Amino acid sequence: MPSDEDAGPAWTPAPPVRRAPSEDGAHPAWTPTAPARHPDYDAPPATARVPRPAAAPEAPPPPHSGPFAPDPSLSWSAPPTPDGVPGATRPVVTFAQPEGYRDTPRIHRGRTVAAAACVVLGLGLIGGAVTGSWLVGDSAEAGERGAYTAAGSLWHNVPVDRLFPPTVDGQGAGPGGADRTWTRIAVAPDSGCADAFDPLLQKALSPVGCTRLLRATYTDATQSYVTTVGLLFTKADAAAMRALDTRFEKEGLARRSDLMPRPYAARDTVAAGFGDRQRASWAISVLTDAPVVVYAVSGWADGRTVATPQPAAEATATGATTAPAQAGLGNEAKGLADRIERALRKTAVSPSEQPS
Repeated sequence: MPSDEDAGPAWTPAPPVRRAPSEDGAHPAWTPTAPARHPDYDAPPATARVPRPAAAPEAPPPPHSGPFAPDPSLSWSAPPTPDGVPGATRPVVTFAQPEGYRDTPRIHRGRTVAAAACVVLGLGLIGGAVTGSWLVGDSAEAGERGAYTAAGSLWHNVPVDRLFPPTVDGQGAGPGGADRTWTRIAVAPDSGCADAFDPLLQKALSPVGCTRLLRATYTDATQSYVTTVGLLFTKADAAAMRALDTRFEKEGLARRSDLMPRPYAARDTVAAGFGDRQRASWAISVLTDAPVVVYAVSGWADGRTVATPQPAAEATATGATTAPAQAGLGNEAKGLADRIERALRKTAVSPSEQPS
């Protein structure tokens, strides 16, 4: 190892090289070997040496330097803070939590429970409504069956004056809306249907059978016309009566002259000569809410014959010029049959009288 004596002289920095001022008094130009000095103050004395501080390493220029560089605090690439947290100086940006996030199962469960409750309640209401409609329907059907059955027994449950009133008021029933009044002059004993109808009409009515036939004959206020009204109580149910009504309507059986009902000629009355050849007009109505066929047939009280009878529907039509139409015999048959039918329906609703 070398000794201290063999060691070389200690290193000392070389004095700076200074240049004398120029003749014009200007400072000398700066050279790389000369330290940088401010031009506004004089150099220190030559004997004094000012140590030169070590230069700090120059930081690299920030990115996007220049007059339009972005604010680092508002940039996604903000420089790290002194704490070492990147971008801590920029605002914290977060995405909003989606609506219903993490709570969706709970909300769905609540909605499911509510929906299920609504379904159960709705089914209960629907079931109650259906049950109620069934009950009401059953009640209505039972009421209709009861009324239908009651109407079928009127022929022996009510007095004859309820079915065939002694006087029938026919306001507006005559030609041109004239009033009519009919007076009962004879009532036939209740009987079966044998020989009560022409053969073809008997055949047409046979599907519904015959329980009882009630008849009465009326005359108008002037005793110029006579009309027989009949109530045929059948053995049929409502379906059979509807079928018969449909057939009469489709086939026009109520307008055929070979299907006219026969009159009831009572002796010792103005209707004594009221026979088959005196029939001038007629009307037939098949009821569907009662096992009854209502009919009426009219003619002259003086016993004159009629060559061409005319159904009431045609004899009451506007412009009809036949003898039955001009005499108003169609109005007699139709008007009296309608009012006897109304009396029957009214009696069927409240058959309170005792049997006659």
